[in-house]
Amino acid sequence: MAMSYGAVMTRSVWSCNLEAEFELIRRAIKFFPFISMDTEFPGVIFQLDPAFRQPKNNYAMMKANVDRMHLIQVGLTLSDRHGNLPTFGTSNRFIWEFNFCEFDVTRHLHAPQSIALLQSQGMDFHKNRSFGANIMRFVELLMFSGLLCNNHIHWITFHGAYDFAYMIKVLSHRFLHMQPLLPPNLGDFLHLVKFFFGQEVYDVKYLIKFCPNLYGGLDRVSKSLGLDNSARKSHHAGSDSLVTLHVFKEIKRLYFHTDDDLKKYVGVVYGLEMF
Repeated sequence: MAMSYGAVMTRSVWSCNLEAEFELIRRAIKFFPFISMDTEFPGVIFQLDPAFRQPKNNYAMMKANVDRMHLIQVGLTLSDRHGNLPTFGTSNRFIWEFNFCEFDVTRHLHAPQSIALLQSQGMDFHKNRSFGANIMRFVELLMFSGLLCNNHIHWITFHGAYDFAYMIKVLSHRFLHMQPLLPPNLGDFLHLVKFFFGQEVYDVKYLIKFCPNLYGGLDRVSKSLGLDNSARKSHHAGSDSLVTLHVFKEIKRLYFHTDDDLKKYVGVVYGLEMF
């Protein structure tokens, strides 16, 4: 169950192979502790007036959206500190794309333009509904894989607030017996991000604030850095997680020459900065 683009294979994960793929991940994480994550979800239905954008308001608006909607996909790219991906003894390199069954496009809230965009990129919502993994089982396996509550793991996102929010909603429901809702305030949310994802969290969208001439979304930043994304499948969580890793590696090489340079910006989620 893999789709090839270049030398990287996307391991497409459904209900039928969820356990087997986590077995591979458990084998890999000791050697590949840098985890780049991307998610696909049904868009944003509540918008915030730009005049009121500040962390607490941004969080309240995100909570209003995430509380009412379902995750569609999670992409994970595992790498070592040099950017190498797991090969499992083959000539290919592997990333993961998890597909979930909870979202029903015929009855659940969504932003129509976001759904149309995902469909134009090949998303099959009927297939996800029929064959996707159960997200509660996914977070159980994620919790016991060694990826969470582990300060040896480095988590990398691009504009990652919604990525973390959808994960926190399900993780806190399953393991902290909370309602399947985000916590009421931003401070509690950021505490849960640190609790589940550890100390080493990097949001590349925040990092580029300190990189001259870099701005915009993932595509623009990647292009500005001269990265080759000819094989990228835009708006596919697996592919986007790989591009996020490549951007992180390149800005680290160009702008943050030591780990200490980067440490100044650890643990900050773009748009939710609390200092």
